[in-house]
Amino acid sequence: MQWFGKAIGGIIGALAGPWGVAAGVFLGHQADMQAEARKRRPSVHSISQLFFEVAFEIMGRVAKVDGRVSEDEIRVARQIMQGMRLTPDLTNAAIDCFTRGKSSSYPLPNRLDALAAQIGDRIELARAFVQLQLQAAVGAGAIDAGKRELLERVANALGVSRTEMAQIEALVRGFGRPHGGPTSAEAVAGAYRVLGVGATASDDEVKTAYRRLMSQHHPDKLVARGLPESMKSVAEQKTQEVRAAYEMIKAQRGLK
Repeated sequence: MQWFGKAIGGIIGALAGPWGVAAGVFLGHQADMQAEARKRRPSVHSISQLFFEVAFEIMGRVAKVDGRVSEDEIRVARQIMQGMRLTPDLTNAAIDCFTRGKSSSYPLPNRLDALAAQIGDRIELARAFVQLQLQAAVGAGAIDAGKRELLERVANALGVSRTEMAQIEALVRGFGRPHGGPTSAEAVAGAYRVLGVGATASDDEVKTAYRRLMSQHHPDKLVARGLPESMKSVAEQKTQEVRAAYEMIKAQRGLK
């Protein structure tokens, strides 16, 4: 059906003479190519399904990279499943994926390549995926060298830079803010890392960074682009932390 756009374009262009025919066929060809590209793009459902599967597979792989899965790692994985309010069937599916990821024969490169291909240029989905992995790893305790290396490999495969990964990790860790305690210099520095700007950034730059992050990580937008509905809470948590970081910087700067 790649001829359809050219035919229509040619017919319309014919009304404007020979040059119009050429221009019409060219524009029709562009329309055909765009239509074909849309057909090849994975559906939101297929992205969502693969995202879910690989998320828990990688979680299992990271947990097992040091040779054993600790009770804390199992506890955190189950807490994440509970936080997503998964149905019993989806919980069982997540456990199966986690178990598959622990296997020594787990095809890590193939699964990462498949996920990267499905996500494509949806970098916000890649960041959400890395956030989920860091949430699991940080929640289970210290991240040793082996886990760190694997997490960086996952992030790199999905196009998430080390700088972005550090920004996401600062967010996951709550940027060093003691709950209920005074705002420390370390916490403020962490808040700047969350927004991805330096302490010397202008007020306008801080506001722009905040608005950009809130737009990029809007839960409904992410779900529309392929984030599993069950993982919407991951995006909601991120927007809450971004807002908290911004409020901390505003207070430190005396902004209204």
